[in-house]
Amino acid sequence: MALKVGSRGSIPPFIVMEVMRAAAERAASGEAVYHLEVGQPGTGAPRGVIEAAHRALDSERIGYTVALGVPALREAIARHYRDVHDVAVSAERVVVTTGSSGGFILGFLAAFDPGDRVALAAPGYPCYRHILRTLGIEPVEIETGPAERYQPTPELLDAARADGPIDGLIVASPSNPTGTMLDETAMRRLAAYCEAEGIRLVSDEIYHGVTYDFAATSAAGLSERALVINSFSKYFSMTGWRLGWMVVPEDLMGAVERLAQNLFISPPTLSQHAAVAAFDCHEELQANVARYGRNRALLLEELPKAGFTEIAPGDGAFYLYADIGHLTNDSQDFCARMLRETGTAATPGLDFDPARGHRTMRFSYAGTSEEVAAAADALKRWLG
Repeated sequence: MALKVGSRGSIPPFIVMEVMRAAAERAASGEAVYHLEVGQPGTGAPRGVIEAAHRALDSERIGYTVALGVPALREAIARHYRDVHDVAVSAERVVVTTGSSGGFILGFLAAFDPGDRVALAAPGYPCYRHILRTLGIEPVEIETGPAERYQPTPELLDAARADGPIDGLIVASPSNPTGTMLDETAMRRLAAYCEAEGIRLVSDEIYHGVTYDFAATSAAGLSERALVINSFSKYFSMTGWRLGWMVVPEDLMGAVERLAQNLFISPPTLSQHAAVAAFDCHEELQANVARYGRNRALLLEELPKAGFTEIAPGDGAFYLYADIGHLTNDSQDFCARMLRETGTAATPGLDFDPARGHRTMRFSYAGTSEEVAAAADALKRWLG
């Protein structure tokens, strides 16, 4: 008799991981590959973090920590909100997590029940909807476009609520895949709407710090009932250290702590001790952001010459999102051909927008400037 297989694993794949695999196979055959597909900084952790990790290995037992994270790191994160956002956040409300992914799992479980409906912008990060569905929560995708700068608005939420109640809203500013941001006025308006309508605001702030024309606004300073999620992966360049954090509303703290104890025991210990030093490394980290800015400027100048003329305003993060409907109606095939014929790896829009992503794609410029320039030249030769 066949054994039952659970249905929770039947979520769609994360397409960018498949693009990475195809790019790796091409590289293994000795052919050139230009990595514009993955949202990973091209630099490793800052020097101060590496040095702190060595000290911790020499002096710490590297056993379990308390479930909410080591006090020194929670206090450093709280100071970060004071220093960067001029917002008073109690260290008692800071929860260290196993990457932002662990934060989303804990936050969604604490804030929502199976059958609840959580709104999110499309295009958007695919793992939001995949995690929600795995937990039995219904993702309500709100189609956004250039008129809204690819961000949710109170008006779009009003329209979505016509089909049923909305229990939560996920907002990302800067956004993956578009790089667009909500300015302070727009973020404040959205937070006020959620507060008035009883909608739990979940603010994904993992790209904070990676901005170009104006600073990002944290929901931590706009609503004490918002759930804020951040990470050491992007600005702090610590992807493989698997460390993130949350600023948790008081009414969710007990649930988050119990869930963290049972699901994760504690975040990675070595990473926690090392991450305390990350907040003293801003000079090195700002140099990374300056490089992203140069890569962004290069692509904004060169991609239109290759035929990519409709690009979302990349206010932050390290992505450009292009409408390629004039070039193809099958972004997955287009990206596969582009990799095969030019060596340039990029992500088809279907990862981020199942309904309209067949005509869009995302470029990441998180790598080296040399790689980004080589990819731009290859694309101009291919389509120019």
